[in-house]
Amino acid sequence: MHPYRQVDMVKRKADELIRNFLLNDKRSLLVTGARQVGKTFSIRKVGKECFDNVVEINFVEQPDAIELFSGQKGAKDLLLRLSVFTKKPLVPGKTLIFFDEVQECKEIVTAIKFLVDEGSYKYVMSGSLLGVELDDLRSVPVGYMDEIEMYPLDLLEFFEAIGVGADVISHLRTCFEEKKPVDDFIHKRMLEAIRLYLIVGGMPAAVQKYLDTNNLRRVYEEQRGIIRTYKRDITKYDHDHKLQIEEIYDLIPSELNAKNKRFILKELNEKARFSKYENSFLWLRDAGVAIPAYNVEEPRVPLLLNKQRNLFKLFINDVGLLSPNPNINFGSVFENLVAQELYAHGFSEAQQHSLYYFNSKKQGELDFVVEYAGNMLPIEVKSGKDYERHNALSNVMENEEYAVPMAYVFSQENVQIKGRVIYYPIYMITFFEQVQVEEKVYKFDLTGL
Repeated sequence: MHPYRQVDMVKRKADELIRNFLLNDKRSLLVTGARQVGKTFSIRKVGKECFDNVVEINFVEQPDAIELFSGQKGAKDLLLRLSVFTKKPLVPGKTLIFFDEVQECKEIVTAIKFLVDEGSYKYVMSGSLLGVELDDLRSVPVGYMDEIEMYPLDLLEFFEAIGVGADVISHLRTCFEEKKPVDDFIHKRMLEAIRLYLIVGGMPAAVQKYLDTNNLRRVYEEQRGIIRTYKRDITKYDHDHKLQIEEIYDLIPSELNAKNKRFILKELNEKARFSKYENSFLWLRDAGVAIPAYNVEEPRVPLLLNKQRNLFKLFINDVGLLSPNPNINFGSVFENLVAQELYAHGFSEAQQHSLYYFNSKKQGELDFVVEYAGNMLPIEVKSGKDYERHNALSNVMENEEYAVPMAYVFSQENVQIKGRVIYYPIYMITFFEQVQVEEKVYKFDLTGL
């Protein structure tokens, strides 16, 4: 494997999804995700590649644009206003109109339907706090809009950015799928790449800063700037709960550092009740800055029926944002890494596959449990040498009532199989994705009636 090399541009998986949609779908596109994950950059980049003209309106930087949607008399009237406002010609069939920060313009919900119906142009929207400010945008009828959610760079995107070659990625994927050990030299280098990711994380600005400078202090500055941005959002968008939300956000690293990692309300207030703070937790989740994993009473499918909504762990949406915290332990960072990879790979509430964990006084705690291919799959994360010690996992695997077909343990060791437990190196979490369940179509035959 070649030494890490700098690249001019970070490739994103979402770019191809956006490109395919813009070229092949007649609907509008909504690109969502937490602030600073690269939505605007990807839309601009792909838009310029696919269209002769790209017209961009940012409702934060251009608040006057919100007035364009007031009292408009239909698509033609609004398009005329847009043309005058942007001072750019709108060429039918060759123009992409990009509405950014749409959470600032609630009128976009009704406007996008008649703009799509008019059909002369392609529309893409983006927003960072839609789950908080404009959730009803997702209620736009299916025939008018589709949604793509973006996340920080996952491990695979990061590996490609720092110069890990396609042949190495192919070797790793084959080893994951065939459950065979990785070449020892490659294995050691990939562990080095993991340690770098734990520091740099996946926020595009931080990754690019590392690629440009290789200076970790400059990377930390970018990360601190992102954290300040998140805190400004808290102050701006939830005046009633802003102190609670910021306090919860600040506590996430120390809660992860605790022995059981579960979020303890008494750390906020000795008399705290979940009902009082629930909206604050939901804000952090809906804004995309925190990832929840809920406790289940029993590790059996369907996990949703066993979910305990007031018992949960909270993870930061990007492991690199833990770097400015000098006291976080290695095990907590590893677990946060796995949480964000799972979340980005389909194990999220938005995809109807939430992250869960299991904790029992009798059986112990499993780091994660997920539904996968119709079964409950336990996932353990080990940062140290005792990766084969997992009492809770053994207890659950031995319980015939749970009928667990297999379990994964992610650690710093190479691939191996022991019974129904598959041990994978931590970097292979990037190849584990939620399987798409095929839709079951049944057509009732009325012939002969």
